Parts: sequence; structure tokens; C-alpha cells
Amino acid sequence: MADSKAEDIVAIDIAGKSALGDHMVVASGRSSRHVASICDRLISDLKDADLGNPRVEGLATGDWVLIDAGDVIIHVFRPEIREFYNIEKMWQTPDLDDGKLH
Repeated sequence: MADSKAEDIVAIDIAGKSALGDHMVVASGRSSRHVASICDRLISDLKDADLGNPRVEGLATGDWVLIDAGDVIIHVFRPEIREFYNIEKMWQTPDLDDGKLH
């Protein structure tokens, strides 16, 4: 995702907290077009790595795209949409605030 210039990438361990998966990644794109571009590349990379066909929601609008890659759930937002929903806060515990990836 960093190669696609995704911003503010945060990884959250949700193992044992949800049946949805073991890990969640949240990132931002600068615009709807940038969000869609990040997701298109990520979907292609997942397929190229033989990780199956992820389920994708929201790609047409590019405001908030959810990619379900099995054990990893990826959310890519426009910044104002991400700020509004603030899903990282919902899933992080106080001792996981250092989940940012550099």
C-alpha cells in the first residue's frame, strides 16, 4: 500500500476480538480516485500472490473501500470519511496506540 502512496497506514490485531478476521489495516487516500487506485493495485497484488479473489465493497464510489482478504480486512478511506467513522478507535485497545506503520 505504501507503494501506492497510501497515507496513515494503521495495522490492528483483531484476533480473538472478531470472527471477521485476525488483522485489520486502515489507510487513507487523498481523493476518491486515489483511494480507488490504491485498492485496484492491492487487489491485483493479492491475486498475483495467489491469495485468492478478495471481496470488495465501495470501489465504485471510492469514499470508503473495504477489501476482505480472508484473515485480513482492509479499509481505505478518503481522509474526511475516515475521520468521521474513526473505526481504528473502535478496534484498538489503549495499549495498541503504537499500531502505526512507517
